[in-house]
Amino acid sequence: MRRYLIAPVAAAVLLPLGASVAQAQGVGGEQPPAGVVSAAPATNTPHLKATEDNPTEQIRQLVQCGGTMYAVGTFTTIIRQSNTYTRYNVFSFSATAPYTVTSWAPDVVGTYGTTADTSATINTIGFANGNCQDAYIGGKFTSVNGTAVQNIAEISTTTGNVVSTFGVGNHLLVGGLFTGVNGDTTDPYMASLSPATGKSDGFLHLNISGNYNFPGVSSNPTQVYNQQLSHGGTLDLVEGDFTSVGGLQREQIFMLNVGGSSATVTGWTSPEFDGSSSAYPYQCATIEPFYIQAAAWSPDDSTVYIGTTGYHPNGYPVGATPRTGLCDAAAAFPATQTSVLANWVNYTGCDSLYSAAADANAAYFAGHERYSMNPDDCDALGTNGYNAPGMEGLDPANGNLYVNTAGTAGYYSRDRGLGADDELLTSAGLWIASDNLDGSQMCGGVQNLSGICFLPYS
Repeated sequence: MRRYLIAPVAAAVLLPLGASVAQAQGVGGEQPPAGVVSAAPATNTPHLKATEDNPTEQIRQLVQCGGTMYAVGTFTTIIRQSNTYTRYNVFSFSATAPYTVTSWAPDVVGTYGTTADTSATINTIGFANGNCQDAYIGGKFTSVNGTAVQNIAEISTTTGNVVSTFGVGNHLLVGGLFTGVNGDTTDPYMASLSPATGKSDGFLHLNISGNYNFPGVSSNPTQVYNQQLSHGGTLDLVEGDFTSVGGLQREQIFMLNVGGSSATVTGWTSPEFDGSSSAYPYQCATIEPFYIQAAAWSPDDSTVYIGTTGYHPNGYPVGATPRTGLCDAAAAFPATQTSVLANWVNYTGCDSLYSAAADANAAYFAGHERYSMNPDDCDALGTNGYNAPGMEGLDPANGNLYVNTAGTAGYYSRDRGLGADDELLTSAGLWIASDNLDGSQMCGGVQNLSGICFLPYS
């Protein structure tokens, strides 16, 4: 399970078959333009232990509220320079240099897990209406500071204690594997909660159902996995394992309009991922049937970028053969609220992407990929492909990889590990959440950055 997907949304009533796809091809790598984040990370940010000992620890999400960064996941120790801090699955630190770790240390007790074993103590953290006094956390936990809770809670960012009144605000959109919240089973897998009560407020009723069924497919329960609110605040992208949403055929991802008195599913979809046309190989390998796990909006909300897992299209060959479909790729789609086709697709060559972010000059993707612009091979570097381990920055216009000054590899790099699970773009730069699998700790050639890497704007 990814997370409970806490996305505070304010409704307006309370405030506010046929075209070809451009595929990035080998030698088209470009020098990055001015305005992209630096390839050189900050060196004094807090991080996980760089250890090869089990169990693997992981940062699942990074969020900024005010001048403070909040990090959640599965871990017990945080390191910054020569100091070591005991922290149980959640901590905070200054969003600006020298990135000092705060004294905030809630004791969150839950089920150990990372993306490798489909469970994590805390998967997500969010804030409502800019209120940094209280945070909403979701995952798989049973208590916070000794108070019994189950999987979702509001906690004070001062004391770390559970807030019994569940705060104030408008709508809190949450998603996951759940079939009920606070005893209410009206809206399984995704619900809108009142931040004041923690109970359903009736803002959305999506009737999410279905999962992926084809010969040999592995178990894939219905779920909502991830979501991203548009910059304008009126649209929400939602990824997950489902086949029907709001009475419409929707698979992998859908777009909600959350700007009215109730949330509605928009007309945005694509035969490339929704199964509506046999002309497109929309199913991926049997072991990875749910594959669009990350998305991001362009700054003007006109483009949707997706990052995928999936290995390769179901029944298609591997090895030195051309890639097709959307498995293990980065892609860009118009955000027009109708059926659309991709503007471009950039293939990793059968390695997964787990996170995405975008500014005006680049679309950033990260995971445990080895290559980029690699459309002619699977599990190896094909002709004209590039080495781009762990992270890539792409030209938003055409999907071409930004490369180093020698033109020999990607401009960005990081240790692959399990795969970067989250990217957060702020006015200061790009924050990347990852893990310490097999001692992973390098980002941009710098050591001691397990779990957290920050690439500032120059």
